Amino acid sequence: MPRLRIDPRRAVVSRFREAACLSAARFRESTGPPLPSERGSAVVEFTLLSLLFMVPVVYFIVTVGQIQGGSFAVVGAADQAAKVYVLQKDPSQGRVAAEQAALLTLADYGHAAERATVAVACDRPDCLSAGAAVTVTVRLRVPLPMVPFGETLNMDAANLHASATQIVGRFR
Repeated sequence: MPRLRIDPRRAVVSRFREAACLSAARFRESTGPPLPSERGSAVVEFTLLSLLFMVPVVYFIVTVGQIQGGSFAVVGAADQAAKVYVLQKDPSQGRVAAEQAALLTLADYGHAAERATVAVACDRPDCLSAGAAVTVTVRLRVPLPMVPFGETLNMDAANLHASATQIVGRFR
């Protein structure tokens, strides 16, 4: 009796084809034509879901931008205030000039003066003596953007601070 040789690769391929054809036929049978009530709802679903997800993402990006802008403002204000302070002749005039410089710098970045504080510290009792180190610290509360009642609830996006130190020169 002659023996039949069956190629195992061909057997697997033919079984796979049969299974794929059967599953495709069953899929076509189970899914009929779309119901009339389901036509055109993909556009509505896409619009609603995109609004649901995009609005928080855009708000997050705007908030991060406000915080980044506030950090630039605080660093610039502290640096300018320290430079202005060491150029003054009197410590009281230096404090006033440093506060004005810091608030002007913050205003250039669009931040209100009511949300900022300026503190001046020296390493010696006489702040304007030659070689004294003057450190100016500027603190800023960055509000949440587009929140009209954020002031009353104290809702801030971030509390930022930066310090800058300048050495009073020998020759002024």
